[in-house]
Amino acid sequence: MIQASEKENYNYPSPLATHEEVISQPQLFFDTLKSLHSMLGTKFTVPVIGRRELDLHVLYVEVTKRGGYIKVVSEKKWREISSVFKFSVTATSASSVLKKHYLGLLYQYEQLYFFNVQSPVSSTPPDSSPLSIPAVGTIHGKFDCGYLVSVRLGQELLSGVIYHPVDKQCPSSSPADDLSMAIIPYDPNKQPRQVPGKRRRKRKRWGGDPSHPKPNRSGYNFYFSEKHSVLKSLYPNSREREFTKMIGESWNNLNSEERKVYQNIGERDKERYKRELQEYNAKLAAMK
Repeated sequence: MIQASEKENYNYPSPLATHEEVISQPQLFFDTLKSLHSMLGTKFTVPVIGRRELDLHVLYVEVTKRGGYIKVVSEKKWREISSVFKFSVTATSASSVLKKHYLGLLYQYEQLYFFNVQSPVSSTPPDSSPLSIPAVGTIHGKFDCGYLVSVRLGQELLSGVIYHPVDKQCPSSSPADDLSMAIIPYDPNKQPRQVPGKRRRKRKRWGGDPSHPKPNRSGYNFYFSEKHSVLKSLYPNSREREFTKMIGESWNNLNSEERKVYQNIGERDKERYKRELQEYNAKLAAMK
């Protein structure tokens, strides 16, 4: 989005289609969106959330059918919109991320194609000032290069890593530029990363039967995997016991509602294991 310090007011180009046309034609929407960013000289890239490209057309449709950005903000409907995308249950900051991407990529498009605004127009909506949102933060752990934190912005609770480079061994600032996306949703299907130069010794489990169901994990196990993947990517040279200590402290600082999210995942995994174990035992009985 154009920075206010560069250009406080500017004129929109003429729209290339109607709102009804871009709503009904996704390809036309993307073509006109890219064209607008090109005319305004602003950067346009499709953001990725949970390893999938965000469908900007769906986001635009959902926001405009609720009256546009300003109305969605005032009526606090971002969580309702985020439910349309069916993000992972561990992506607790999805609504804030959608709001940020809409403001940066679609707000100006909305002004031109939904409200038919021509000129002059301010480069930022009236509610976009960060000073208008109360923020309360908590530091859960300290690193050589930064902190493991949680921040409450209005009604939204964000968790992640913020850091300041102190030497060349610290990671670059790119992973933590977006605090709301610093915590990556856990993917149970993702294979563990192999460390170059080391061979992982395979252990035989359950009598060596590869078809035996994988045992369930607790809510804390899922929480640990989620946090560990982030910390390991940011601080690959840190010791495992440091990660374990910080993740444990972070878990203890969760409130009951936040902890319940992971406990529910653990309960579902427990039911999965019971179901698969029953099927496994039934197959063994049938073979005898």
